[in-house]
Amino acid sequence: MTSSHTDCHYCLQSLRGRKYALRNENAYCVACYDSLYANTCEECKQPIDCNSKDLAYKGRHWHERCFKCAKCSRSLVEKPFAAKDEVLLCTECYSDEYSSKCFHCQKTIMPGSRKMEFKGSSWHESCFVCQYCQQPLGTKPLITKDNENYCVPCFEKQFAHHCYSCKKVITSGGVTCHDQPWHKECFVCAGCKTQLYGQRFISKDEYPYCVDCFGKLYAEKCAACKKPITALGIAKYISFEERQWHEECFNCAKCSVPLVSREFLTRQDDILCHECGSA
Repeated sequence: MTSSHTDCHYCLQSLRGRKYALRNENAYCVACYDSLYANTCEECKQPIDCNSKDLAYKGRHWHERCFKCAKCSRSLVEKPFAAKDEVLLCTECYSDEYSSKCFHCQKTIMPGSRKMEFKGSSWHESCFVCQYCQQPLGTKPLITKDNENYCVPCFEKQFAHHCYSCKKVITSGGVTCHDQPWHKECFVCAGCKTQLYGQRFISKDEYPYCVDCFGKLYAEKCAACKKPITALGIAKYISFEERQWHEECFNCAKCSVPLVSREFLTRQDDILCHECGSA
């Protein structure tokens, strides 16, 4: 800018026919303006005079020729760039050094592009999809199996166990009986519907029964006490001529001596020890 009507505000030299710069409505000759107000270039540390373009980023300044990638030295003027620890890098160099790799395609997730993060890994938004239906997962609930992500409906369709009783998906916990999965709350006695989780039970035809119901419905009755013989745990029973006894009930009908592993005789429906039977 030139003027023939003012003097330099600092050195008071005439600006007639000379270039000058304005600051706060005051005119300065170029030498005074540069010495007083010129910014220092971050790269070359020289003043950015009035005749040079001053490029600024976050309060720092560069000559146009100095505004370049710190790694490959390509100019960053009017190009996208990134900053790391106050160092300027072109997007390619920044990606090579610092950008995440997509867990799915293993390609760089470029600065400025949207990425999804899950369990410490990163994905391109377009790669973060259900492995089965290929629909974007975004922020939807998901389930991971063998390092692959699935939306909940697809996971349930492909992998989830369904309760043998209610046929609905078992999302957590559960009970297994005869290789069939059950919800804990569905695992009840087929007779009286009592909860059986954590309790002793007997299964018949793939359905569980509490001890009492099984005894009432299916167990053989002891010929002596008439109670069911369930044979749970280490319980033992005696069988003779289509009749059964609890081991502790297999006694002489007359003197009550235990007959297990001893000779015995029968008289009508009675079981007798040898002494009582011979008397």
